[in-house]
Amino acid sequence: MSRKMKNKVITNLLIERIASEGKCVGHHEGKVVFVNQVAPGDVVDVRITRGKSSFMEGEAIHFHEYSKDRIEPFCSHFGTCGGCKWQHINYDLQKNYKRQQVVDQFQRIAKVPIPEVLPILGSEKTRYYRNKLDFTFSNKKWLTLEQIRSGEDFDRNALGFHIPKMFDKIIDIEHCYLQGNISNDVRNELRAFALANKLSFYDIREQVGLLRNLIIRTTSTDQSMVIVQFGENDPAGIELVMEFLKNKFPEITSLLYVINTKGNETFHDLDLVTYAGLPYIEEEMEGLNFRIGPKSFYQTNSEQAYELYKVAREFAQLKGDEVVFDLYTGTGTIANFVAKQAKQVIGVEYVAAAIEDAKLNSKINEIENTLFYAGDMKDVLNEEFIQNHAAPDVIITDPPRAGMHEDVVNMLLRLEAPKVVYVSCNPATQARDIAMMGEKYQVERIQPVDMFPQTYHVENVVLLTLKS
Repeated sequence: MSRKMKNKVITNLLIERIASEGKCVGHHEGKVVFVNQVAPGDVVDVRITRGKSSFMEGEAIHFHEYSKDRIEPFCSHFGTCGGCKWQHINYDLQKNYKRQQVVDQFQRIAKVPIPEVLPILGSEKTRYYRNKLDFTFSNKKWLTLEQIRSGEDFDRNALGFHIPKMFDKIIDIEHCYLQGNISNDVRNELRAFALANKLSFYDIREQVGLLRNLIIRTTSTDQSMVIVQFGENDPAGIELVMEFLKNKFPEITSLLYVINTKGNETFHDLDLVTYAGLPYIEEEMEGLNFRIGPKSFYQTNSEQAYELYKVAREFAQLKGDEVVFDLYTGTGTIANFVAKQAKQVIGVEYVAAAIEDAKLNSKINEIENTLFYAGDMKDVLNEEFIQNHAAPDVIITDPPRAGMHEDVVNMLLRLEAPKVVYVSCNPATQARDIAMMGEKYQVERIQPVDMFPQTYHVENVVLLTLKS
């Protein structure tokens, strides 16, 4: 970026539309200008922070006119916290932009004929819809410029979320509108207890400190799991914290902790200790019970997960005699959800622990027509696997944001299942994969589902059928 461009101020920029990743777009002297925390219709002065030959990025420093579609953000942390970036845009408009995002990605990337994208399925809950949140303890609380200039000696311990693009700065969260139930109370009470007892908050640079991470999971059945991650093996300190949570919140149904002295917060390779209650919680969907352990994946919006899976099942149009391959099956939620409508469901997933959860979920629901395999998708789904199992009538695939490996796409083309139901949290990589499948498959239906109100993220389900 040239010195002339950096810190340049563009005045009276009209914000025209929302682009990818939730950024808004205006135009100046033939260049696209990306701006955060604005809305289409705003007229703003923008300070440029980054520039290339064809685009610029900047921050709004003054508003001349506000968009008619703006609403007042409901969270005091809006603008600093990295979540809920669309609070200032009304929800109906959010849904329109998300649907348009799907349309744009498919027109730009898929390069195959597509039907009209169906209206997005919105979330009934636009606040308190998440069932899982991770909070970080830190001795480097984020301070505003005004706080720094004041010269006051602020307490620097915090429990909250990472500031975007600053791995060692944490914004202290007083109230989060993403998760209800006991989430805010547990976080705030634990922070107050830790401060009163002078317990050390984690220093991510030095990698020292007792309190490191707090995970809270809840279910629609009013069960809750609380996991405390400790950065030091201090038995007395751990006992003090866990006994406090146990006594203060007897309604916690699964209270666990883990000692993690590694360089990152992941604990899938570590042993967890169940301090009180059960080592799992259970979610319910259409009479099915899904057991969720501390290392289990489950869609973070339970109510919308049900809507998403119903769309996938409807697109599959199962009659009871089909063999279904469920790729990237995770803990087998979709596999078990559709099993009663199929002859057999075969799930494949990279994480071995998730496959054990999938098998357990089949067992506790007395489902006997599922098979699950663990391993890298591109390695498991090979010629030998195909020869040892019946050919699939339907393939359901729900890959991570990166989409499917090219080898997996090629195997799908080799299998020639009559139907493929592609569930995705990233329409761009989904469109890319469908472009590769275009030689044999045609797109029949496209259904966006909003799992994450107040954000730009959107799930999308596509039905593909084999060309005759």
